[in-house]
Amino acid sequence: MSTETKVQEFAQFINGEWKPGCGGATFDVLNPADGEVVAKASKATAEDVNMAVQSAKETFESGVWSKKSQKERTQIMLSFAGKIKEHAQELIYLEGISTGATVRKIGGADIMQLILCLQQTANMSLKYEMTEHLPVMETFGPNRTQLVREPLGVVAAITPFNFPLVLAMWKIAPAIAMGNSIIVKPASDTPLGTLKLAELAIEAGLPKGVFNVITGLGSEVGEALVKHPDIRKVAFTGSTEIGKKIMEQSASTVKKVTLELGGKAAAIVLPDADFELTIPGVLLGVFFHAGQVCEASTRVLVHESIYEPVIEQLAAMTEKIKLGHPLDPSTGMGPVISEKQMNKVLDYIESGKDEGARLVCGGKRAEGPGLDNGYYIEPTIFADVTNDMRIAQEEIFGPVLCVMKYKEIDEAINIANDTNYGLSAGIWSRDVTTANEIATKLEAGTVWVNEWHVFRNDAPFGGYKESGLGRELGMQVFNEYTELKSIITSLTTENKQRQALGLIF
Repeated sequence: MSTETKVQEFAQFINGEWKPGCGGATFDVLNPADGEVVAKASKATAEDVNMAVQSAKETFESGVWSKKSQKERTQIMLSFAGKIKEHAQELIYLEGISTGATVRKIGGADIMQLILCLQQTANMSLKYEMTEHLPVMETFGPNRTQLVREPLGVVAAITPFNFPLVLAMWKIAPAIAMGNSIIVKPASDTPLGTLKLAELAIEAGLPKGVFNVITGLGSEVGEALVKHPDIRKVAFTGSTEIGKKIMEQSASTVKKVTLELGGKAAAIVLPDADFELTIPGVLLGVFFHAGQVCEASTRVLVHESIYEPVIEQLAAMTEKIKLGHPLDPSTGMGPVISEKQMNKVLDYIESGKDEGARLVCGGKRAEGPGLDNGYYIEPTIFADVTNDMRIAQEEIFGPVLCVMKYKEIDEAINIANDTNYGLSAGIWSRDVTTANEIATKLEAGTVWVNEWHVFRNDAPFGGYKESGLGRELGMQVFNEYTELKSIITSLTTENKQRQALGLIF
């Protein structure tokens, strides 16, 4: 695949049409591999937000999608999945030139996840009970009760730069499966693939106005969406800091909120761990997508009996990771998203050195042919890290691994839980029974045993503590995109059977 790019222009996608921002302004989308401008996108305003919300609301109220049967919606979602497969190469290219993600990651994981998420969410929705009948009750008179699930209306999704397509689809699929209309605001660094998704959805038969994309700065467009009175729910993936602001802003109109926020996951390596599985697994956990993954295994807790051998093997295998241009199929790790993010990560690396952690490998901006103009950072490993250091407590969002030593398993569990975050965790051991017992003691929404970065669309994902609220994926996600109504019907025409009347008569 060629690494040459040309500047493209992208409007917003509202009501099934490409629409420039009302103010006419645009912003640059940069390729993090070389810092060059690869696209210009419309810079939305509050007026654009109002237009998108109004269109989505009118579409919802028309019933053209919200009143379709689950089976009808499922067929169109499956057609949407087919369109993604058909246009996979274009999506890979758009993501590759804007996210810094390698074509191996996008083609080998992201595209398949998009297709599976649509297919499996659609099929799960057929099994989701939109109406449930409770047993007849005699209390205060015989009655029957129906529990009815209804779509919310217009929902907003605000997505981050690290997995623009996947994390958008985690919100789009359940939202439309339940009959809602959705407006997606992708990160300003990475809007390109999401815009293409919206176009493909229309081609697949999704009615205009059901899936809209507006582009712009989060501080302007995102806030306008969150505060809009006609938005019934906000689904956000991003930093804990911004998540807290979204909670505050949503309070004014009492919206439903789903937040998938930061993480500082611990991977506990037990003395009996199989090094052939553990060493590459740990490195995948932390260096996948240059460490820009909220559930990355950034803290590795190693038993003292195998501490130095693990560090040596981690360092040796790290040397095999090839840094390079994301569109080069041989590249194992690309750049971080921006110069700002690169400098932030480098600052964390310096703080690790200053606080006394032992630098094992990496530790600086990567140099060499094809790397000098991009935002590349060497895969970095620190040993002798203590849990009070900044690099152990704060989310770095870059290719930095913190290795810590422990003596007893209870100590490791305490260290793993000693964080404000609780998104993910993991255990590496030949004894899966013991590993599963440890998993029950870890304060995290997802715990992997001898694995990392594996997601199932039928298993919910979300965080404990400051890692978020609510869940994405799984059958449970449909609860996040519906309202629950109780319809209670009396089964008697005799007032003497209505005990409640005696309370006032």
